[in-house]
Amino acid sequence: MKLSIFTVAVPDLDANELASAAAAAGVAGIEWRYRGIPEDALAEQPSFWRNNRCSIDPDRWQEQVPVFREAAEAHDRKSIALVPYLNCGDIVATEQAFQAASTLGASMMRVGVPGYDRSTAYPELYGKAVRYLNEVQDIAKQYNVKAVIETHHQTIAPTASLAYRLVQSLDPEHVGVLYDPGNMVHEGYENHRMGLELLGPYLAHVHVKNAGWYKKNSGDTSDARSLVGSGGSEQSLSTSWECHWAPLTEGMVDWVQMVRDLRAVGYDGYYGIEDFSGTLDSRAMLQHFADVFAEIERRVNEEEQA
Repeated sequence: MKLSIFTVAVPDLDANELASAAAAAGVAGIEWRYRGIPEDALAEQPSFWRNNRCSIDPDRWQEQVPVFREAAEAHDRKSIALVPYLNCGDIVATEQAFQAASTLGASMMRVGVPGYDRSTAYPELYGKAVRYLNEVQDIAKQYNVKAVIETHHQTIAPTASLAYRLVQSLDPEHVGVLYDPGNMVHEGYENHRMGLELLGPYLAHVHVKNAGWYKKNSGDTSDARSLVGSGGSEQSLSTSWECHWAPLTEGMVDWVQMVRDLRAVGYDGYYGIEDFSGTLDSRAMLQHFADVFAEIERRVNEEEQA
């Protein structure tokens, strides 16, 4: 089982510290966050989305990418992906990111899809995304870096089936889907095995994290409940429940079953940790991830051999 780390989840480590910690935990791959740190965040404590010390600044990529690549290589880790935050339709920024990904030696790069907030109708957003992804496919082929779209809440690709609709006419050699079951707890749940079967050759990567639904103003994670069968209206649910990130072994994603389903469809790629629960420090989180997935692998292997 191949493990990787998306550096958004380790904001307190610099590139060399992260590569060293990944090596110590047996995490082979690194997915580098590609986003600058806002000027007003530099004096803040490290955080996932603001003062993240394990990020490549797009405005300084030519000087920074070799440093990050060499940090990975010095610890015998592989830079498997560049993960930018691209706007759908921004071809200039997208091609620049592909240049950075190619220089990094990455095999994958996340590209943008439109957000969905009810202000613009889905058909219009879908058309925009398909036009963009057709251009992206050509750039991905040019740089020999696979473009991936992520199943993500508050976008037009919250599920495997809606992500598939965006990529189904494209070449899976150059465009694929990053499957994120943790995001799908927030929005987009559908039967995981069915969704993976639908994606077929477009399944390119998997992110690992967990989340759950909790009663508002309750710090007790035992209050987590599935919304299925709750019997409440959308309005009553929205005022009574909220979704939060959870530790890897808690929340609503059954990662043992998830691995079973991924194996059933022949997935042999990386499992990339992206834990936002904040319950462990970065080094402990990496080791916990490796330990949990070693146990999952042992258990599933035993089941398959029985």
